[in-house]
Amino acid sequence: MSETPARTRAKARHRRRRKILATGVPLALVAAGALAYGTDTGVFGPGSARAASAAGYTAPAWATAGADGFASVDALGQRGTYGGRDGETVTVRTQAELEKYATAEEPYVIVVAGTIRLAPVGKEIKVRSDKTIVGAGTSGQIVGGGFFLGTGVHNVIIRNLTIRDSYQGVWNDKEHDFDAIQMDGAHHVWIDHNDLRHMADGLIDVRKDSTYVTVSWNRLSDNNKTFGIGWTENVATDITVHHNWFRETEQRNPSTDNAAHAHLYNNYLEDVPGTGITSSYGNYARGRTSMVLENSYFQGVNNPVLKDATASLVQRGNVFSGTSGRNESGGTAFDPARFYAYTPDRAADVPGLVRAGAGPRTSIGVADDQQGGTTPKTATTKAATTLTVARDGTARYRTVQAAVDAVPAGNASRVVIAVKPGTYRETVKVPSDKPHVTIQGTGTSRKQTVITYDNAAGTPKPDGSGTYGTSGSATVAVEADDFQARNLTIANDFDEAAHQSLDGHQAVALRTAADKVFLDGVIVTGDQDTLLLDTAAKDRLGRVYMRDSYVVGNVDFIFGRASAVIDRSVITLKKRWNGTSAGYVTAPSTPADRKGFLISRSVVDGDVAAGSFHLGRTWHAGGDAALDPQTTVRDTRLGAAIKSTPWSDMGGFSWKDDRFAEYRNSGPGAGAAGPDRPHLTDSQAAGQEIGDWLGGWVPTAS
Repeated sequence: MSETPARTRAKARHRRRRKILATGVPLALVAAGALAYGTDTGVFGPGSARAASAAGYTAPAWATAGADGFASVDALGQRGTYGGRDGETVTVRTQAELEKYATAEEPYVIVVAGTIRLAPVGKEIKVRSDKTIVGAGTSGQIVGGGFFLGTGVHNVIIRNLTIRDSYQGVWNDKEHDFDAIQMDGAHHVWIDHNDLRHMADGLIDVRKDSTYVTVSWNRLSDNNKTFGIGWTENVATDITVHHNWFRETEQRNPSTDNAAHAHLYNNYLEDVPGTGITSSYGNYARGRTSMVLENSYFQGVNNPVLKDATASLVQRGNVFSGTSGRNESGGTAFDPARFYAYTPDRAADVPGLVRAGAGPRTSIGVADDQQGGTTPKTATTKAATTLTVARDGTARYRTVQAAVDAVPAGNASRVVIAVKPGTYRETVKVPSDKPHVTIQGTGTSRKQTVITYDNAAGTPKPDGSGTYGTSGSATVAVEADDFQARNLTIANDFDEAAHQSLDGHQAVALRTAADKVFLDGVIVTGDQDTLLLDTAAKDRLGRVYMRDSYVVGNVDFIFGRASAVIDRSVITLKKRWNGTSAGYVTAPSTPADRKGFLISRSVVDGDVAAGSFHLGRTWHAGGDAALDPQTTVRDTRLGAAIKSTPWSDMGGFSWKDDRFAEYRNSGPGAGAAGPDRPHLTDSQAAGQEIGDWLGGWVPTAS
């Protein structure tokens, strides 16, 4: 990217505030000092589940998905909740097999293929850390018992199972503690798409300081003491409960005692008239609980919402149909969006959504993994086609471009190009007529699979037709919609010091000129103009979502006219070729009335001099005065390298005439609001969330 000539600029300003909560993508807090590439394990990697055992069932892609809600938050040394996806996938059909793998020290994806009756009745299998236990379609059933997660057990997913029938004939049973799922002191647990019913005690008990738990899209029915949270004097539990169907359950729907943060949304509580079970109460905030209850639907429930005098309970957007008795709220609670992103459905839509989508699925489609309430697909989603690349010739394709070339034009479904570890010295172009392509490294670290080349803007083309130009210098160029990249490094290793005579040192690693581009757990590295986030044309929308990634560079190294979010990532500043420290992080060229760049919940820092880098400068590409460049940096840690006046003019255009702002940043590079450092107000920030940028698109790993 080059600077533009000076020219007079005049344009009307139009601002619109959108009250949309952040889209449903899980939040993982970035460590303030995470400037190195780290070990690349856990939620930052894609998982490496191997082939299933000889029992013959291969877990689908969704079986290795990661959680949303509080289970997605980085804490207690755990990077979100992803279960056993880094381990072997095994299929079990007996109690002995299930216990063998559930209690093992190693990570496993355990596929329950059939009905397993536990003996003795009421047995709770003690699950150890790093496990996914998932039903094969709707056939996976646990009868007469359940699961127990003890102190310190973490990173567990229980999904797509039916767990039922430990009931011992006594409705208010105080003799038998036979739960479907019980946890005492566990953390990072995701309970999703299960059918839990008719147990002797609780369907779910989250006890004794268990925390970072998400319970989503489950059917809970035919039970008395349904879902209890607490049993502790400490105020420790953080829990998300969303899109669950409570039907014919008497009490604890849930009962939440001394929870630090309880976020309940889009649940459907139904008490059907004329049945043998009558609701005693619905949601209950007990003790010192802080609860946010929103967009849920209560139908025929007695005492739908209860609150102790010592608890805080904030209600918003709920629907109460045919309910009676107590319906309480009061106090101040918390903002769930400070912990993770989510998009609640309308309460009026909840009964239909939850009836259609809760409980085990024959085949969970892409929509089921969209964290934010998108209606689950009822039909089986076509499995992705996989093309494998290996530089050493052990796969069908030796180069990434050869695999891209093999994707048919007009491709209508996902094609995953699985790239084995190695360095691939090539340029790659995904043309506009090949949508739905994923390029994914298969190593355990994103550093193991590298696509790199060294073209620069001034590099002569081999055919003598001129130079590549900035956009043409890209190592990887993406022009196809619905593209994804995961678990790999994309680099431009152009050597500026060795080519000082060359006119044009801009050297792009990755260029995107498409809509719905998802960059997930990647490294994009270069010097000047590393990451070009563009659109197919000035009048075309180009949305990009990058998460859990690294971007490395020095001059204008995140630039272009796309509407792009860089979320929970590390932006690393590097010195220039001659060892000096000076640069600009962003150079947006945003069209008017379009969103530009949003850097959210990330870290910006590097091994450079203090006060040497701007957060951005205004780029009016081609001298176009009608452009309205935008960069917002919010909820991000800024290192000492950031200037106290972080924005800069460019090409005769003043940054003050465009859209540059910060909100709630921290670190030594953060500063107070002032004329040269604008901050958003809370009201303005409400219209600059991730969901405002993505406009209804929910990025979903495929």
